[in-house]
Amino acid sequence: MQKIKRFLFICFLSVATCWVLVANSTPTISYPVTATSEQSSLNQPLMIDLHEVVSSILIAQDMPAASAQRYVAVLTKTSVVPATPSTSAFGAAGAVLVGDRLIVRGDFSNLTSPLRDYATDPLDPPNPNITSGVHIHQGEPTVNGPFQYALTVTSEANALNGRFMGEYPLTTEQMQALSEGKLYVDLHTKRNRAGELRGIFQPY
Repeated sequence: MQKIKRFLFICFLSVATCWVLVANSTPTISYPVTATSEQSSLNQPLMIDLHEVVSSILIAQDMPAASAQRYVAVLTKTSVVPATPSTSAFGAAGAVLVGDRLIVRGDFSNLTSPLRDYATDPLDPPNPNITSGVHIHQGEPTVNGPFQYALTVTSEANALNGRFMGEYPLTTEQMQALSEGKLYVDLHTKRNRAGELRGIFQPY
């Protein structure tokens, strides 16, 4: 419990720091990507990438910065349903909603094993849309909701650390779910096939 509290506290401080840095460098828009002290150098490029993507969309569509809504998801083992897996992994994601377009950037570290490979270890029945081990689902915090999108993953050489990203148009139902805290990211590994980390997108 102390480790979780410390992790969330560090995430909060990192989010605030990133938000201030971006706000000072570009006054028109600001948003966070969470990070622990170990992840700060890894998340800085993610934060910059997310900022640049969102800024270009706002300019292209002539939209005010205020129209971009910011979200954060802290991925923890205790959020996994139905059981808490044995792992010391952690992850975080930042997301921005521009119109109906959700832009996601995030990372993960210290997995128990590489991500689940759905090509060799598919669901029953298989779902061809599940192309990676990191997904967005829709559902209540205490249940496993239906799959919505697969995130694109780039893993490091050890396959236990990496980044994920995605950009998706949301339906009216998905936008409603996002606003109600019912869109979440989950991460599946070979050892914890049903889920090793999970985090709900929360407004920031």
